[in-house]
Parts: sequence; C-alpha cells; structure tokens
Amino acid sequence: MSSLKTKAAATTSGKTVLAAAAADVVLILAFAAIGRDAHHREEPILGVLLTAWPFLAGAAAGWVVSRAWRSPLSALRAGVPVWLGSLIGGMLLRALTAQTVVLPFVIVATLALATCLVGYRLLAAGAARLRRR
Repeated sequence: MSSLKTKAAATTSGKTVLAAAAADVVLILAFAAIGRDAHHREEPILGVLLTAWPFLAGAAAGWVVSRAWRSPLSALRAGVPVWLGSLIGGMLLRALTAQTVVLPFVIVATLALATCLVGYRLLAAGAARLRRR
C-alpha cells in the first residue's frame, strides 16, 4: 500500500512540475504577445516567439539554478528564481542579440513577469492553505 502512495505522490509531483513549467511558458508568451500587441508589431506568431525566447531561456536557467522542480509552486524557492532568471537572462540575451533594452521596458518586464511568475504561485499557496482549513 505504501508503494502505491509513493507512486501516486511521484505522479502528482510530476504533474505539478509539468503544470508549473507550462504555466511559466504560457505566461511568458502572454507577456510577449501583450507587449507586441500594445506596440502594433507585425508577424503575430513569429514575432511573439522572437520577443519571448530570451525570457523563456532565462526562465529555464532559473528553473535549473534553483532546482525549481523540487518545489515548483513555491513562490520563494521557484517563483523568485524563475522570475529573476527570466528577467535578467531575458534582458541580457536581448542585449546580446541587438533587441531593444530600454529602462521603461525593463521596468514593465520586471513588474509584469513578477506578477505572472510569482503571482500564480502565491495564489496556489493561498488556495492550498484554504483547502487545509
């Protein structure tokens, strides 16, 4: 019976990791899409991918450095490192590839990515606390 519980916990954990990683990808793509739409940029799909890839790469680095898969819904252990990875890595990669990096964009990206990547984890933690009560 205990091995069934262990397998169930591992399956749930794997699903949680995949869900958190997918949420990060979707939220970063949404950030890129909203930004491109606000500036009326052409090439909606390719353009969004061009805008998003540095932030996605940075988020992936944040996942690896923090080992976010260990606690993927933790705002502190996963959310903050993934956010900082996406922001810092994204801005560095944008600069290295001659994409725009200006202060207003850095400020907007800082706030938007923090709200998205840390925010849903805080909401998940709040929902978990409510379920325990």
